[in-house]
Amino acid sequence: MMPSLPHRRLFVGLTPVAAALLMALTGCQPKSAAPETTSPAEPTVAANEATVTSDPAAIWPKLQIPRQGNAEEEAKIAKLLAAMTLEQKIAQMIQPEIRDITVADMRKYGFGSYLNGGGSFPAGNKHATPADWIKLAEDMYQASIDASQDGSTIPTMWGTDAVHGHNNVIGATLFPHNIGLGAANNPDLIEQIAKATAREVMVTGIDWVFAPTVAVVRDDRWGRTYEGYSEDPTIVRNYAAAIVKGLQGAPDADFLGDERVISTVKHFLGDGGTEGGIDQGDNISTEQQLFDIHAQGYVGGLQAGAQTVMASFNSWHGEKIHGNKYLLTDVLKTRMGFDGLVVGDWNGHGQIKGCSNDNCAAAANAGLDVYMVPTPAWKPLYENLIAQVKSGDIAQSRIDDAVTRILRVKVRAGLFEKPSPAKRPLSGKTEIIGSAEHRTVAAAAVQQSLVLLKNQQSLLPLKPTQKILVTGQGADNIGMQSGGWTITWQGTGNNNADFPGGSSIYAGIKTQVETAGGQVQLSNDGSYQQKPDVAIVVFGEQPYAEGNGDIDNVEYQRGNKTDLTLLKKLQADGIKVVSLFISGRPLWVNAELNASDAFVAVWLPGSEGHAIAPVLFSDKDGKVQQDFRGKLSFSWPNGPDQTKVNKADTDYQPLFAYGYGLTYADTPEQAASLFSAPLPETSSTSNTLSALPLFDRDIKAPWQFVLQSAEQSAAVSSNQQTLGAVKLQSFDRNVQEDARLISFDGSAKASVALRSNFPRDLRAFGGKEAVLSLMLKVDAAVTAPVDLSMHCNEQCSASFDISPQLQQLKAGVWTELQVDVSCFTGKGVDLAQIAVPLALSSSAKLQLSFAELKLLPQGTADAVKLQCPQS
Repeated sequence: MMPSLPHRRLFVGLTPVAAALLMALTGCQPKSAAPETTSPAEPTVAANEATVTSDPAAIWPKLQIPRQGNAEEEAKIAKLLAAMTLEQKIAQMIQPEIRDITVADMRKYGFGSYLNGGGSFPAGNKHATPADWIKLAEDMYQASIDASQDGSTIPTMWGTDAVHGHNNVIGATLFPHNIGLGAANNPDLIEQIAKATAREVMVTGIDWVFAPTVAVVRDDRWGRTYEGYSEDPTIVRNYAAAIVKGLQGAPDADFLGDERVISTVKHFLGDGGTEGGIDQGDNISTEQQLFDIHAQGYVGGLQAGAQTVMASFNSWHGEKIHGNKYLLTDVLKTRMGFDGLVVGDWNGHGQIKGCSNDNCAAAANAGLDVYMVPTPAWKPLYENLIAQVKSGDIAQSRIDDAVTRILRVKVRAGLFEKPSPAKRPLSGKTEIIGSAEHRTVAAAAVQQSLVLLKNQQSLLPLKPTQKILVTGQGADNIGMQSGGWTITWQGTGNNNADFPGGSSIYAGIKTQVETAGGQVQLSNDGSYQQKPDVAIVVFGEQPYAEGNGDIDNVEYQRGNKTDLTLLKKLQADGIKVVSLFISGRPLWVNAELNASDAFVAVWLPGSEGHAIAPVLFSDKDGKVQQDFRGKLSFSWPNGPDQTKVNKADTDYQPLFAYGYGLTYADTPEQAASLFSAPLPETSSTSNTLSALPLFDRDIKAPWQFVLQSAEQSAAVSSNQQTLGAVKLQSFDRNVQEDARLISFDGSAKASVALRSNFPRDLRAFGGKEAVLSLMLKVDAAVTAPVDLSMHCNEQCSASFDISPQLQQLKAGVWTELQVDVSCFTGKGVDLAQIAVPLALSSSAKLQLSFAELKLLPQGTADAVKLQCPQS
């Protein structure tokens, strides 16, 4: 989301002997194994067989969910429901965002809930104080129980993305992201983290947390990989139970008490298994795989008492989950027995075929209970839902079921009895936010998550009495080490001053070294005044969130090896190099490993960067302070295109196997076994680049057509759509509706573009022969400019007038046109971040038809070539 057992017969895990044999056969046996887990065997059923079983009971278990069947609670809910009007019920199902509603709106409509997305703050102020958060919570609460306009006194509830601590609030404790926590493999620690997060959230008067994310990641190209704990469903299942318990309290003890928040298990279902690792893409797992791999977090989380589930953006075999009645209602609610509420993701309902952000009966009919509608579209959506119930498009019984579930969560959370947000026990106790107690828990999580991948000649632990150089972009950069979902949605735009109480990795090293009498110098570029004994280089991925982090292979710094250059420079100077690699996923870093004497995966450690130093350094007497404890919960790739490598694969050949992680107890011979010779720095796997269809009969995911006319824009949701001066309609060229006609009426500048919700990595088509190809037909003579453009963001685009070439085409004849991709990159387009691969625009009256739009690794001889026309 912007700004996510008793039934074990299906889990046929490897025995320790079989696991050892598998490791031996692959040649990737870890020197220290992770705590043993049981992982489901990969099903052998073909992925394209029928997706829905005739007997869901054969796959989906009836879960033992606590806190159900309380007659007193159910009677109270029924009484509340009976007194509500249709308008009040629909308002309970609407969840707007704080940027798009006012306190007056809350008083008038009585929304059941509201949210702040990533990078959204009270009054839009990034540096809003806890008092500002509390005031907004109190004002919204009081407006919701004010019956003067809407006649309702049902309290609202505020939901927030607190995914690694209360990460939207300045000064909060930021814990390692989930990928690091998975390497720790410590459910008790996870429960402590969740409990600390709940307390910091409660200080600001917020009721509801959109966590945990329980995605089981299958393809590390996915931009949300770091939000997954592991490729192993068992760790995910166990962690889901632990974090739900930490956030909500034990079902038989302090359940949803004064220091607890409502949790959300997300995203249901299959978000970690999309084809190509594309965020919001299509999961084509069989139904058995869907349960075995992707549903285990729900088995753990729901049995721990999670009260809400968030629907996922992704599709399952082409059907958007937000509109999938079988999964949301038949499986989750009926078969598995979940009786809480299902909330949508950020306008996810608008992605259902035939729906828009402001009009979607299909989501309610599928089983969505709360529409997350974080734009001004909330008002027409509210009005349309009312009309659709009155017309019979949505049954009254479905609305009553949804509102019953919403009220059930509120009753169980005690919202009808608890004081208002400003008067709750923890409210305003700002000393809790970023407290020493919570930072101690975070520091322990950092230390337990570190994975030592290489330690030649036992270089680590370092003696702190040496001369130490600390360098690299991440050395003194709390924002970079914290990653996405950190104050801002993408985690960008932050500096160290935005993290009061936090510490950088360099700060911890400086303290360790200077306390022991050594010398430390910080350098961004690796330069130094006095030659050091050892250089610690902190480098890695820049922050990103959701689809902005999608990549098309797992090579680190492809085409821009600045960090490798730094490592090699230091080694050439005769300096020992310790690499601390910040990343949200395993990446192919063979060259960087070769250029390092020691290499540590530090993941995204959060605000407590100082905690790394005691693991890297001995004390001044040479004794180990903290040993490495982290083990890979994600297999490490053996090549740039080995993007799917998971422990149960039949052809399992990672560089570092699942569970790998060195310790100081390993002998130098053990630690050196993988590095007796340099690792290959070119891929040994075959990855022949082929065409990438963007439009072939229909638009290809993740792209969508968008119309722009003057200052208006709209995504295309039908086969014929008009916006101002432009119209797009489908027609038959070879088969049904396989082409599109663009009509410009000349009344304003307008365009048709292919756009993705998130920028896409198209660097694979950066070769000098790569072309953008489209089949085009002009219906009449072209007499005015026609712009062809590509965009990587608002400040990054290239546009060309192609009207001279179009004037040479014969009207009514289909022609394949190709333009070199280098025409765009030569004008500054960054292929790593393509939001719009093609747009056609004009201010004149014009008709064009097109089909078969694609990227090709090289041009074809029979196409008409557009030779980098001048802008």
